[in-house]
Amino acid sequence: MRPALAAWLVLTLLGGTGAQNMCGDPPAAPSHSASAPQLSPEERLSPHMPESLRCDACHAIAFQIEEQLRKAEGKVGKKALKESDYMEVLERSCSQDWESYGVLELDGEKRLSGPGLPRQQLLSVMVSGGPWPSRLSKLCHGYVGEQGEAQIYGAHRRGPAALRQLLCHGDKGPCAGRKDLPDPPKALQNEL
Repeated sequence: MRPALAAWLVLTLLGGTGAQNMCGDPPAAPSHSASAPQLSPEERLSPHMPESLRCDACHAIAFQIEEQLRKAEGKVGKKALKESDYMEVLERSCSQDWESYGVLELDGEKRLSGPGLPRQQLLSVMVSGGPWPSRLSKLCHGYVGEQGEAQIYGAHRRGPAALRQLLCHGDKGPCAGRKDLPDPPKALQNEL
């Protein structure tokens, strides 16, 4: 009888018939899942930034320009940069790799995500690489060409809000009519 009782006990414990809760084990953690955003053919294949993501893209570009110019000014003691220096910084800002940006889905809406953009949510899947870096670079060069280096640098000298206003919220800006985003945090974002 004893071997049968031992076998039953082993099978009960291995079979998981409630024994894990009886032995004082903690309850199982709730499972979480996230899926990658479903991208349309335009979002996957077009060389241009989709209209729905242009405001986010503009804020990402303004953040990167602001950061690069701030770093360059820090090297010269916070003094104004010479024209040749800020032109070089703007070119470098637009020509960077942009690999830290991508798209995620938040409450059924696709959003661009990366440094300088508001945190989206703790558990999400971001689609990066692919066409996103070249789209951001192309938009950045377009803004610099449209606004001009001197005007962009002048807005930078007035502060991050002025630069975002110039690039993103003017009459023809991609965020025209939308509420301005809060000042971007200085720390890296979107880590899991």
